[in-house]
Amino acid sequence: MTSEEHARLMRANQANWDARTPVHVGSRFYGLDQGLDPDRWFAAFEWEDLGELTGRDVLHLQCHLGTETIAFARRGARAVGLDFSAASVTAATGIAAKAGVEVRYVQANVYDAVEALQGRRFDVVYTGKGALCYLPDLRRWAEVVARLLRPGGRLYVVEFHPLLNALGPKPGPGEGPELLLRHDYLGGAGPVHRDATHTYTDGPAVQGATDCYEWTHGIGEVLNALVDAGLTVRRLRESDELPWPRWPRMVRTESGWWRLPEPRIPLLYGLSATL
Repeated sequence: MTSEEHARLMRANQANWDARTPVHVGSRFYGLDQGLDPDRWFAAFEWEDLGELTGRDVLHLQCHLGTETIAFARRGARAVGLDFSAASVTAATGIAAKAGVEVRYVQANVYDAVEALQGRRFDVVYTGKGALCYLPDLRRWAEVVARLLRPGGRLYVVEFHPLLNALGPKPGPGEGPELLLRHDYLGGAGPVHRDATHTYTDGPAVQGATDCYEWTHGIGEVLNALVDAGLTVRRLRESDELPWPRWPRMVRTESGWWRLPEPRIPLLYGLSATL
């Protein structure tokens, strides 16, 4: 697939995320009307791996509503959030202002981040859960990340495990609790077209652009893209917990997150790499 075709599909995704934003702002999933609690989106190991953030320049790529970005600012970071959705950036700016937190939000495609941020470099670049699937070219992403980091700077990626994305309930009538391997674990098969009339949150149907395109990226693809861009992988964690119950059979853990009953499988991973 050509770069022009990638750009066309990403524009479709951008329009879809503009249309999703008002649904997400009003959803119980994000719970913004119940008081802002950005820490609930972080696993304990994330803070352990990220370390002290006071006085650090932190960039959150694909930040959407910016809830995690606010968590960085509350820990003393000079926080910047970047997202390609103008509606998301507007909403995130309002959410941060209401919370009394100083965060700068920038609208730009990830691939244009270096230019949009005028060459500024960061101590930490963070990419959160459910972001990489909207990027068609991970090698290009890794090259951008390398240009955004100061020497010695850290990339921290926390993503849904490819195994999680490969699982799905048995199709058809009489759907039970059993999960099957229904989707590709490895990438390379091209984009998956989805109807995003309803997104991962509660709330009404999305109005307007509902076409969405996602790309599958195995962990090997992520690691190799970063190594080829000159980063050194320092740590890879796998976790069997998610911050919300993806499937009805999931059980709550002592952390307040959710996991599948045995056998345990990875649902989330955290990857730390330095320049």
